[in-house]
Amino acid sequence: MTTLPRTPSFRLDGRRALVTGAGRGIGLAAAAALAQAGAEVVLVARSGAEVEEAAAAIRAEGGRAEAVALDVTDLAAMRAAFAARPSFDVLVNNAGSARHAHVLDVTEADYDAILDLNLRAAFFVMQAVARGMKEAGRGGSIVNLSSQMGHVGGPRRSVYCATKFAIEGMTKAAALDLAPHGIRVNTLCPTFIETPMTRPGLADPANRAWVLSKIKLGRVGQVEDLMGAVAYLASDASSLVTGTSLLVDGGWTAE
Repeated sequence: MTTLPRTPSFRLDGRRALVTGAGRGIGLAAAAALAQAGAEVVLVARSGAEVEEAAAAIRAEGGRAEAVALDVTDLAAMRAAFAARPSFDVLVNNAGSARHAHVLDVTEADYDAILDLNLRAAFFVMQAVARGMKEAGRGGSIVNLSSQMGHVGGPRRSVYCATKFAIEGMTKAAALDLAPHGIRVNTLCPTFIETPMTRPGLADPANRAWVLSKIKLGRVGQVEDLMGAVAYLASDASSLVTGTSLLVDGGWTAE
């Protein structure tokens, strides 16, 4: 009689997960996805009230969640906060922002602010969590939030694209360094997702029309469109996946 292979579990019971930028939008959805899969989730964001409300909502559904008010660009505070807690099995490295401007109009302040959060903080958060994973000896999964704009260019997005292309290269190189320790590193690359950060831009009819003209499936993404991808990359279902990108872009980059 044929013995059928079994689908690896998408469950995360008994695992600890960290999500940065978790108070709203994609980060909140990622935290919810991980909690719903059984993980104990630590939610980090600069806004203490917002992230506590998010953690309380997870707990109200029977999940396990802790809120931490923290600015991840403060590297000393970030390292201290993580060192005071048990190591993590999953990281969703999501904190980020954007200041869109024509390449001729980008200021040094804009450049520094976006690179400081989107790249410098993301790198050292990944490093701190990976060190804990290595010491714990259980392996782990790191998901760096990139973007379709880490694979293509976009108008008024020179600095944002610079950070996301850098995240792609950082992820591939980190995956090589960390593979001997059983730590997988991948990127999740969304298209335009309707969140508090993107909603004002999407409200502009011309901008929304441009976005919809590029998304081949004909609709703007919702945070729920990313939750299955987060659970997949965090779980044993993706146990042979590292150093690569999962594009959830509605076909934007297919041409």
